[in-house]
Amino acid sequence: MKKMIRIFTLLALTILISEANAQTTVKRYGSEQSIIASAIWVGDTLYVSGQLPAPIAGDTKTQTISTLNVIQTILKEQGLGMGDVVQMRVYLVGDPAQGGKLDFAGMNEAYKQFFGTKEQPNKPVRATIQAAALVVPNALVEIEVVAVRSK
Repeated sequence: MKKMIRIFTLLALTILISEANAQTTVKRYGSEQSIIASAIWVGDTLYVSGQLPAPIAGDTKTQTISTLNVIQTILKEQGLGMGDVVQMRVYLVGDPAQGGKLDFAGMNEAYKQFFGTKEQPNKPVRATIQAAALVVPNALVEIEVVAVRSK
């Protein structure tokens, strides 16, 4: 009996060591012309690059809705949804239509259409940062997310 326990213990240790040494798979997605990936899978975690509204028009709320729709499309292409988002970073620029003031309330109004709803109750952790400007003129919001595939 002791010999069988030792064999099972050695087998269990061998399996644990094999799993610990396993390499994590990394897959990158995006345009070949782009200098960055639009998204990268690392194991079951998808990191989505900062996304801008398409088209770049309207106020902060409108641009946030557009940006979240872009992110939702990327997630869907990868077999995920907004319910899989675990972390979000939002970069906001002051809205010229509001005298250059940050429209945090407008961004939150748009955010609440995608997160914390009856249909989609997920509320990811989030940081919101005020930026002096974004890389594209007239862009008021850029959002990056991390999503995890549930097992």
